[in-house]
Amino acid sequence: MTEFKNLAEFKAAKGKSLGASEWMTVTQEMVNDFAKATLDFQWIHIDVEKAKKHSPFGGPIAHGFMSLSLLPRLLEDVSSIKSAKMGVNYGLNKVRFAHPVPCGSRVRAHVTLADVEDYGDNGVKSTWKATIEIEGVEKPACVAEFLSLAFE
Repeated sequence: MTEFKNLAEFKAAKGKSLGASEWMTVTQEMVNDFAKATLDFQWIHIDVEKAKKHSPFGGPIAHGFMSLSLLPRLLEDVSSIKSAKMGVNYGLNKVRFAHPVPCGSRVRAHVTLADVEDYGDNGVKSTWKATIEIEGVEKPACVAEFLSLAFE
């Protein structure tokens, strides 16, 4: 975990790798909850028996957008700005879901602070290059350019 004292110190890290988050297990319960929240009940995600029999992946997989939605949480393991009063997701520039995430897999994010620019009087807009890795799998689950705002 890289801890920055303030936004000025954070901006100085522009272009640097901030390392990897802790591993997180993607459970079937998480996938089911995501399906309920997004109303995406495709059998490949929630029907364990059917997915074991008919899926080319050998069982249920997480939604691609679920993998992406883990980024803010995984980023919490990588860095923090002590002086920040709040942060919000700002958007995405590029996203690819390169490999499915089987339920029960462990994932983590490798992140680089690609860009930081001033945003308003007391904030910054950050561009993160993030790769979500699946433990034991060569191909990444997701590669994304993620944008966030932080305010002092």
